Amino acid sequence: MAIVAIENLHKTYQIGLVEVVAIRGLDLLIREGEYVAIMGPSGSGKSTLLNILGCLDRPSKGTYLLADEDVSELSDDKLSMIRGTQIGFIFQSYNLIAQLNVIENIEVPMYYQGFTGHESAARAKELADIVGLGDRMKHRPSELSGGQQQRVAIARAMANNPVIILADEPTGNLDSHSGGEILKILDELHEHGKTLIVVTHDEDISRRCERVIHLFDGQIEREQFNRMENDNEMV
Repeated sequence: MAIVAIENLHKTYQIGLVEVVAIRGLDLLIREGEYVAIMGPSGSGKSTLLNILGCLDRPSKGTYLLADEDVSELSDDKLSMIRGTQIGFIFQSYNLIAQLNVIENIEVPMYYQGFTGHESAARAKELADIVGLGDRMKHRPSELSGGQQQRVAIARAMANNPVIILADEPTGNLDSHSGGEILKILDELHEHGKTLIVVTHDEDISRRCERVIHLFDGQIEREQFNRMENDNEMV
């Protein structure tokens, strides 16, 4: 089943009198359970594509089907609902709320979807355990290492059981050891059937993915398919 189906996608920005073309007639199909890396030089369209995939922006032309629903021209309210229920975001800078502890940060997406306090707390504790933070549930972001903060971000991304997880340079702010631990968690999510799309400059990350999409000037320049290796060999 195709989770992401994009056809003839264009995105143009008007900056003053200058028209900037970020995406040019891009076609993309991502199937359920795939682990995909998106790579390319600065200005290749990676960030624009990620924003469209995450329903943070709309295409200027073309169609985008997410889990068979055309989200290309939805209203802001409907896009917000899609983001809250079907898409999990993992950012390089974690984007945690400094005043909230681990459990409360994980609960945030569930709060907006109408979960009761008991339901969201139970789900948040379960996710904290899954990402290895069972002993840090009451800690705030300032009391956590970078790797631990990214674990919170991953748990938060999983809170509403999204159909896709989008990760933007998920290990960009981490040392190699912490980054390796985060990548193991992403590997485990993939093994459990989650669809992951990772924007990265890191060749080590791309080698862990099943498919690597290389962008250049807003188009897919080439794709490569990787044979998945043993986890211990890849870390």
